[in-house]
Amino acid sequence: MIVRDAVMGDAAEISIFLEELASLGKRNLPSDADYVRTHYIGHADKIQCAVAEDEDGTLLGLQILKMASEGNAYGVDVGWGIIGTHVRPSAVRRGVGKALFAATRKAAVDAGLSRIDATIGATNLEGVSYYDAIGFETYKTLDTRICKCFTVT
Repeated sequence: MIVRDAVMGDAAEISIFLEELASLGKRNLPSDADYVRTHYIGHADKIQCAVAEDEDGTLLGLQILKMASEGNAYGVDVGWGIIGTHVRPSAVRRGVGKALFAATRKAAVDAGLSRIDATIGATNLEGVSYYDAIGFETYKTLDTRICKCFTVT
């Protein structure tokens, strides 16, 4: 598995597996390629947008790290990082998330972040378990979301 920075040319393939996640009820945000380009790969607050690919070049997952700016959609403190992780359904339990987070953690250190927020749907037990496994801790619970924090060291 190779982890690398996402490029605009990845948007269509990322969109395909985001649509797969949406069809399984595991995603409720837009999944089209334009959304991927503007909200992930080319977002103004992006610190890193990484993809994992297999030996054939098939994209297995995506992880986005953004800087929390004033008025962000998650209510995260300004200056924290905001993370999002999406793994192709056929690639779960293959270490994709762990590989992506190794690169993201380095990017967080390089950016001088002290904390990273992961806001997860309360019914997304796989997502909650993933973030628990890589060292995030719950710091806030809302009606439909669980907010987890990773302290960058």
